[in-house]
Amino acid sequence: MSWSERLRNFNYLAFAAMLALVAVGTVAIWSSGNARAEAVFHGKWVANLTAAGVGLVLYFVLAFADYRKTLSFFALPAYVVSLALLVAVLVFGSTVLGGRRWLWFFQPSEVAKLCVVALVASVFGAAEGRIAAFKDSFRGFLLAAVMVGVPCALILAEPDLGTALTLVPATALMLFVARVWRRGLVITAAVAAVAALAVLGAVYEAEKPGVAPERRERILKMLPLRPHQVKRVRVFLFPEQDPRGAGYNLMQAKISIGSGGLTGKGIGKGETSRLKYLPPAISMNDFIFCVWAEETGFVGSAALLVLFALLLVPCCWIAFVCEDGRGRLFALGFATLVFAHVYINLAMSIGLVPITGLPLPFVSSGRTFLVVVMCGLGLVQSVSIHRRSPVHTF
Repeated sequence: MSWSERLRNFNYLAFAAMLALVAVGTVAIWSSGNARAEAVFHGKWVANLTAAGVGLVLYFVLAFADYRKTLSFFALPAYVVSLALLVAVLVFGSTVLGGRRWLWFFQPSEVAKLCVVALVASVFGAAEGRIAAFKDSFRGFLLAAVMVGVPCALILAEPDLGTALTLVPATALMLFVARVWRRGLVITAAVAAVAALAVLGAVYEAEKPGVAPERRERILKMLPLRPHQVKRVRVFLFPEQDPRGAGYNLMQAKISIGSGGLTGKGIGKGETSRLKYLPPAISMNDFIFCVWAEETGFVGSAALLVLFALLLVPCCWIAFVCEDGRGRLFALGFATLVFAHVYINLAMSIGLVPITGLPLPFVSSGRTFLVVVMCGLGLVQSVSIHRRSPVHTF
């Protein structure tokens, strides 16, 4: 394929939206960091911009390389390495805020998400071969369950429930589109939904006002949740029950979003961040949307959502027009992964879902996640560029 053809197939809208989101994230991190007296937060925006630079280089490398060769040659080795890193972080990783998620300077769970999506696309997107012959059977479903379940189990052991919550819907949609024993997928989804509702109901029954301590303890012992997870579900169900304790962050998040009004208070002038109502550990990461919403108001928040739409809709269009199963599944799966991050992060900021430690793509301070997302979008761009070139079996 000539360079003129590559540039003609390059999706400039998705690329421009990605750069705009990086700019928004840099401004939001700068504003949140400068609101703190501690000097350690003042340079976070520089670290974010540096990570974006690294991610941009990898983006172009992956975009102009043929994604089919990349998936065929590297998907399985990268998956195996990601599993090894997930095991290593449980043994040698650093414990931060009660979780063992960091290995040296990066988070293996973020890398694993990209590797899992790539392997699922590579295996179940093939149009021929032994895998395609039995994927619409229980054996294909079992293979998929192992491929996704093993890294999810290792991620949950850190513990990092939020990351697992984004990986499951992304891979589930990929498997459904790939026709991997849809009956099994529907049954699994139904069981998971019933289990989630049962857990919510049990926590509600245990935590509602007036419940005897003995009954509360008896119910909570039956739940597969850690104490901090029970606390987050309780805050979701009863946000006003402990406004100065467990529910403090959620209450302040809602106040900061609402106080932004139509046009906001101005960049760097958000009172919630400057007066430290939101702790710096979350105002720059999980709740950075609150900082942006307070300073830019409804207009800025709507503009941010539009940018995400301009990023994700082209990814879905690329998946729709791609004739190769591997490219179609990867583009769709990674777009779903990013969408899950956006939805859960924004929803937890306004109390629609329980609070979980999950960054907002491009906007939250997080070098590993930023580089991984840009790499994934580089592969999606490669699908756009090479979607019309001849399909080969590698």
